[in-house]
Amino acid sequence: MHEIQKKLLNLAQETNLGQITLREIGALVGISSPQQVKHHLDQLTKKGLLTVDKSNRLIQRVQKGQSDGLLNEAKLINIPVFGTANAGPAELFADQHVEGFLRVSSSLLDSKLLSHNLFAIKVKGPSMNRTNLNNKTIDDSDYIIVDGDDREPQDGSVVLSVIDGLANVKRLKIDSQNHQIMLVSESTQDFPPIVIHENDDYSINGRVVQVIKNNI
Repeated sequence: MHEIQKKLLNLAQETNLGQITLREIGALVGISSPQQVKHHLDQLTKKGLLTVDKSNRLIQRVQKGQSDGLLNEAKLINIPVFGTANAGPAELFADQHVEGFLRVSSSLLDSKLLSHNLFAIKVKGPSMNRTNLNNKTIDDSDYIIVDGDDREPQDGSVVLSVIDGLANVKRLKIDSQNHQIMLVSESTQDFPPIVIHENDDYSINGRVVQVIKNNI
């Protein structure tokens, strides 16, 4: 590990780095360039050694504990949380602002996905509460993990889509015979499908690959 990164980790053990400027951090570890500080902080975050929560101005060292032994060959990874999407009527605007990071075990994901552009969304609404994705439903306040590299998912995939700037989570049904796409709810309530014409302002932001249950 780079010597500067060791100093940053030691500093993060004692100080919340989110409360001081990059220049102030640099002065404490002996470098003058804020860009260099940012680079090393980014590298430590990618390695899972720091957690960053910009909304609350928190940059903290990840503490090793008893759970490490339970992970065996797995590791904890940081997945950025990009706000909220509806699993109900599409009424929330899509937002690419990083609200924080979800730390999850790599064992919860297909190993092939770990190099992909993964992000998390908090779900609002009940319209996917009968979905079966990896034997899990998608309930209000759960987190979904989205593969942002999969912009052309297969028929039957659960997808995060954006319609007229509004984010929603639905089951994708491709109706080739009628030249239309249907976004279908799977709910204990009665939600009609959203039917998309090829000329509509519509895009798929990724395929939902995992559900993180939020029972708090």
